[in-house]
Amino acid sequence: MKAFFICIVVISSVAVTFSQGKIESNIDFAFQNAKKGIYWALSNLPDNKSKLDENLVADNRLYSSVKLYKEVNGIKIESTGYYITNEVSITIYVSNDSLEEYGYLKKPDEVENK
Repeated sequence: MKAFFICIVVISSVAVTFSQGKIESNIDFAFQNAKKGIYWALSNLPDNKSKLDENLVADNRLYSSVKLYKEVNGIKIESTGYYITNEVSITIYVSNDSLEEYGYLKKPDEVENK
């Protein structure tokens, strides 16, 4: 009887560990999709609009919902990544100086020279 109880405990702990690992993996995929949304927004900064709202879809699946808002001296990006039934949201704020430094935004003198 004691051996049976030990087997049940071991099997239960393995099942719990496996399911926690699966959940962790699903959350990681959702997080990666949210990051893809952030990078997409940074690569597609609108010139004239103060707001951008897009859904990133591939293979008939919603991967990320992205919202970009122009703020005073910078931008705010909200990205929600999806994977199966998991959802992860990331919000970042980036100043115009940082956008210029990282090459996402052209300096005003570079725009005038064109």
